[in-house]
Amino acid sequence: MALTGLQIQKLLPKTNCKECGSNTCLAFAMKLAARKAEISMCPYASDEAIQTLGAAYEPPVKLTALGTDKSLKLGEETVLYRHEKTFVHQTAFAVNIDDTETPETIEQTLQNIKNYVLERVGEEIHIDMVAITQKSKNSDTFVNLSKKAWEITKRPLLLRSPDPAALTAAAEAVKGSRSVLCSATAETADELRAAAQKNGHVLAVTAPGLDELAALTAKLKQDGFNDLLLEFQTHSLAEQFQTNTISRRAAIKDNYKPFGYPTVTFLDSTAGDLLENAVPAVNEICKYGGICVLPTFDPAQLVALMTLRLNIYTDPQKPIQVEPKIYPIGEPKPDSPVFVTTNFSLTYFIVSGEIENSGISAYLLVPECEGMSVLTAWAAGKFSGATIGKFAKEIGLEDQVDTREIIIPGYVAQISGELEESLPGWKVLVGPQDAGDLESFIKARLS
Repeated sequence: MALTGLQIQKLLPKTNCKECGSNTCLAFAMKLAARKAEISMCPYASDEAIQTLGAAYEPPVKLTALGTDKSLKLGEETVLYRHEKTFVHQTAFAVNIDDTETPETIEQTLQNIKNYVLERVGEEIHIDMVAITQKSKNSDTFVNLSKKAWEITKRPLLLRSPDPAALTAAAEAVKGSRSVLCSATAETADELRAAAQKNGHVLAVTAPGLDELAALTAKLKQDGFNDLLLEFQTHSLAEQFQTNTISRRAAIKDNYKPFGYPTVTFLDSTAGDLLENAVPAVNEICKYGGICVLPTFDPAQLVALMTLRLNIYTDPQKPIQVEPKIYPIGEPKPDSPVFVTTNFSLTYFIVSGEIENSGISAYLLVPECEGMSVLTAWAAGKFSGATIGKFAKEIGLEDQVDTREIIIPGYVAQISGELEESLPGWKVLVGPQDAGDLESFIKARLS
């Protein structure tokens, strides 16, 4: 029978030392009860606690942290479907570089990876990792490229080579980067485990079938090394889809520890054009991929994949929202027009973008609406004349602007009278229903 957080707390030292990463022992106990932490994270756990709260209370998919500051997190998932609760740590993207590419191509790709940034609903998204693949016969070339990639990008690396000696040398060259060695087989596992352990890296393991892979991860864990990733050997998109699902279901539903690790998948550079190559990447995003390695850098492909990933890994219970306040669009003056919308991120960025595209400077008043869209917030009573008026007074809108006109979305035209009552001396203008019509509205009514 599963223990509650309070029952687990009784087994903990109750020192509230914070060394486990939680503020109190009770908070840590609640994480253990939800399988969001491991008892090994508590440095003062008793033998009784370790025995009672060992494997049974580990997260079904182990948390793996990469990078010098361990900020790139994988795994720690507890559900198969995001609507059951939420997905926690999103699929990481890496771009591959072969050590046989020309120096000019390598330099350009590294700079592209370093400088790439996608702005989406107020969030800046970057490429997470760099994969370095040895295709040359010269291990020094591979090692030097690995070191260069780390020095330029400061992103954790995926070091991929069929030569254990070359991987060991590369692991030493980028020691401290908390990268991934790819990929250990039953024959090379002991040598590569030692290299990963010595230099603070994670080890990806692979095998021809799931049974052999399970045996390999179980052996490595028994030997005392548990910083692992899984790399499946599949030969079609359908097989990859099926294998990802089988392993994740076994880990979460059956608590099968040999599959309780994030995965890494290298997409085939010879598979076809960018569109065709995007399909297996979409599979990784939607079906539990830990790290997806793209064969080339292409910003158009990245935009589509990162947007999908953002949608999949957004907590469905917590809408993306912006801070409630008054936002300047362009370079507004005290007599510039004032628009109002909700703090749902997508709504805010669409409306602010359309105002900016119109060529005018304005203010955008964004009250607290719990991240709801206009109609949803209105239906919930979060976007009414009274709430907008109260918010405008709280932030001192009248002291910041000289104008006394405020423009509301056309979908909530019915709140205009209430808003004028809440803001005496103000005139409410009803704008268009769709943000796409803002430009023509502005030219017709405000120019």
